[in-house]
Amino acid sequence: MNVFACEDGHAQERSMFSEVLKTVKEGELWIADRNMCTVGFLSGLYRSGANFVIREHKSMPWEAINSLQGVGSVETGDLFEQTVSLSDAGKLLLMRRVVLKLKKPDRNGENEIAILTMLPRESVTAAVIAQLYRERRSVENLFQTVTENYECQIQTLGYPKAALFSFCLALVAHNILATVRGVLASVHGVGKIDAGLSDYYMVDEVQGTYRGMMIAIAPQHWSVFANFELSEFAKCLQDLASRVHLKSFLKHTRAPKKKKDFSIV
Repeated sequence: MNVFACEDGHAQERSMFSEVLKTVKEGELWIADRNMCTVGFLSGLYRSGANFVIREHKSMPWEAINSLQGVGSVETGDLFEQTVSLSDAGKLLLMRRVVLKLKKPDRNGENEIAILTMLPRESVTAAVIAQLYRERRSVENLFQTVTENYECQIQTLGYPKAALFSFCLALVAHNILATVRGVLASVHGVGKIDAGLSDYYMVDEVQGTYRGMMIAIAPQHWSVFANFELSEFAKCLQDLASRVHLKSFLKHTRAPKKKKDFSIV
């Protein structure tokens, strides 16, 4: 995970694009929302040998090479596709424009989602591209978890560097939580973990137990983990995961709300 820290709370994230592009590696696939959809950013990804699945911003000055053609449907709507070109410093960039026309408007009242990509048609269908973009929401879920469970935002006024440091520590903690969830999923099953495990209860368990463990277990007993190979460490984690009682960390689902009777007697 790369973090691009900026002390200016009023800065627009696009101002950091030049720093982001320095980290792009050949063969990567970047998936992002429409605020990342600029001519310079898409061209920069292409020049770096990376590909992208990025939602189209309405300001993108593309030109149509052909008209939209129906290419199937998914659960949420009908799929269409066309080829468009984008000009960057006189050079034309040809790309696919995949449009999902929704059966129902989204939460912003929009009826369609347009996605730009250069993934090859021969191996990646429009339906796969739509699904890849849909899974981008897992990143938003990450920030929701970090905000709710790790208190990553300092409530009082503080120096910008302190706020950024606190936020980055929360991201590191989330990576640890993701590792724990992954190990539990490998032992108990992905479906069971994704559907029922509560991040809140897991974090609460760590917060409540950590200080006691640091007092009760001497440092030399922790040093053994420093010499583990990754395979050894993975086996150790799986062994510990097999002893976890998942019922203690399951989400509590709310019962359906009862309809109130407003009849006047």
